[in-house]
Amino acid sequence: MWGMFIGALLLVFIICWIYTWRNPKCNGKLPPGSMGLPLLGETLQFFNPSTTSDISPFVKRRMERYGPIFRTSLVGRPVIVSTDPDLNHFIFLQEGQLFQSWYPDTFTEIFGRQNVGSLHGFMYKYLKNMVLNLFGPESLKKMMPEVEQTACRRLKQWSCQDTVELKEATASMIFDLTAKKLISYDQDNSSENLRENFVAFIRGLISFPVDIPGTAYHKCLQGRKRAMRMLKNMLMERREKPRMQRIDFFDYVLEELEKEGTILTEAIALDLMFVLLFASFETTSLALTLAIKFLSDHPLVLKQLTEEHERILENRENADTGLTWKEYKSMTYTFQFIHETVRLANIVPGIFRKALRDIQFKEYTIPAGWAVMVCPPAVHLNPAIYQDPLSFNPGRWGVGQTFRNPVIVMELNGGSKNFMAFGGGMRFCVGTDFTKVQMAVFLHCLVTKYRWTPIKGGDILRSPGLQFPDGFLIQLMEKNKTDGCNRGE
Repeated sequence: MWGMFIGALLLVFIICWIYTWRNPKCNGKLPPGSMGLPLLGETLQFFNPSTTSDISPFVKRRMERYGPIFRTSLVGRPVIVSTDPDLNHFIFLQEGQLFQSWYPDTFTEIFGRQNVGSLHGFMYKYLKNMVLNLFGPESLKKMMPEVEQTACRRLKQWSCQDTVELKEATASMIFDLTAKKLISYDQDNSSENLRENFVAFIRGLISFPVDIPGTAYHKCLQGRKRAMRMLKNMLMERREKPRMQRIDFFDYVLEELEKEGTILTEAIALDLMFVLLFASFETTSLALTLAIKFLSDHPLVLKQLTEEHERILENRENADTGLTWKEYKSMTYTFQFIHETVRLANIVPGIFRKALRDIQFKEYTIPAGWAVMVCPPAVHLNPAIYQDPLSFNPGRWGVGQTFRNPVIVMELNGGSKNFMAFGGGMRFCVGTDFTKVQMAVFLHCLVTKYRWTPIKGGDILRSPGLQFPDGFLIQLMEKNKTDGCNRGE
């Protein structure tokens, strides 16, 4: 008797719990959608892999069913997903007023609780200004010769190999350059391999968040711990043996830490270094790999890009001098090519914010405390904005032609409601110019001196971030030689 009574109570409790989960309270009208299963929500569907370059099936199916704004639940949190350009723009404009940067607890665990993405207000602006000391235009002008030398040296090495796996090779090149500028790290003179820890970290970064030994997420956390330990040891060594002059970004950070009354802490400084190392090479190597795949698949685009860079060489008084800042800024078609690449790459599948209070937008209410996920792919692949959005057409960024909305041609230098590959609002990526410099300089060295043949791979996978599961192998050869060198040595 009592067993039946307790069982009935338990059944009623479960039914009420499920009903409450699926029908959250709101002081207004929630966007349509489904909250999925209790606690789990629709997380499994969100992480379901896809091989399409289109909007992810998870988002696209819900857009078709519910419209451009819908609700869901991911990793235990209620989320409003926005594919609406007007709402996206509103969210970025109201950063710090109605919304603030937010990421799921699992991401915070991965990147650190004091990472720059989790900080707000004055502290965020302070760190942003610190980073601009490294990645601002004046610093990039001084850095460009080194970027070119690094690209030329690596391309020469690759031309001596039977095949090159581009994602791995470009990631290694960019990491070594960035680590040198940030922390004077040189793998050849280090007892530990810092990048190996980041590779383990990346493999589990966008994975289902189960911290059990053997899972990708667990390996990700372990990779972070090892990388953070190395960074902390470097910081301690610098403090014990301070340098007389500033050489890298770590020196600048140390100066800030030693200032009287500083608001910078060691934990924030280390998380900042970790995020900068990760962001500066992983996203750029993905974009470069995809860029070369696009060039391989579109010979007319390759021809036009090559002609622009060969004109730069022809117009020089001395052909042996390196790229100048003026030459870099003259690369009109190259910038169009880069923007078209990152538009279709959609490396960041979602940008998260949190509502600070109940917010009314159109007929819907976004409850206080709810997460909001801005979905860049839904904007970049919107046929109402971009004509034939899945086609690769750098010319669409020229004056004119294939935009549904002519305002797009004005958006090459920043984020907007129609282009957010580098974020938007006050959190527009501070490393954008650094990424463009690296891509443009690498492409210059590549197309003026080398040719290549795709060998294997190049297929993409999104889960939900961009990956090359089988890599992208090419054979690289110098243009003016039958073979670049004795391969396989």
